[in-house]
Amino acid sequence: MLKVKNVEKSFDDLKVLNGIDLDVKKKDVISIIGPSGSGKSTFLRCLNLLEKPDSGEIYFEEKKINDNNVDINKLREEIGMVFQNFNLFSNMSIIDNLTLAPVMRGKMKKKEAEDEAIELLERIGLASKKDVYPVSLSGGQKQRVAIARALMMKPKLMLFDEPTSALDPEMVGEVLELMKELAHDGMTMVVVTHEMGFAREVSNKVIFMDKGEVVETSENPEDFFQNPKEERSKQFLSMVL
Repeated sequence: MLKVKNVEKSFDDLKVLNGIDLDVKKKDVISIIGPSGSGKSTFLRCLNLLEKPDSGEIYFEEKKINDNNVDINKLREEIGMVFQNFNLFSNMSIIDNLTLAPVMRGKMKKKEAEDEAIELLERIGLASKKDVYPVSLSGGQKQRVAIARALMMKPKLMLFDEPTSALDPEMVGEVLELMKELAHDGMTMVVVTHEMGFAREVSNKVIFMDKGEVVETSENPEDFFQNPKEERSKQFLSMVL
């Protein structure tokens, strides 16, 4: 579904990504872990061109997407993204947050979008909040709404950028539970996360990054957490587990 070849990215003199490769197959759940400042979030943002790579190639469904002639808005209909800080529209009700993009992009009529939004809100246990504004929701509720908003576009791939890092500890579980449900339903996901339990239990591939490079990739997460091969991986896991 997604193929990344030798992606590099610098900000001024700071090299943030140094030759990153990645293959994402349909229904993969890939967790990207590593210390802060290792380039994980920048790499994720390159996958839907929120950051433009300086060099390298990114293919989505065999079409090169980091070309100047790509319709970025069309691409982002198919690659949904959930951010650390929710990024809900504070001046809109919850249901309007969910229906805005599919209606504006012509994917659904307003009534159809509202019906779909209510169905999604019921699924995440927030149908009673459809007419309130984001300010009245808890962090965990906001993040679940943000995930539902991304799902409204029926994306083929979901990107999650540390979706629980801005949450109080007791709210983390409700967001991870929803992400586990999505994985179980077959959603293809790339997740930058500090939640080692999620990476271990739900992923079918773990990527460990440090200093802008992929240090270790494992298609057996349990084996990676039990027996990392690279010295830098061992150091990191000894600090966080």
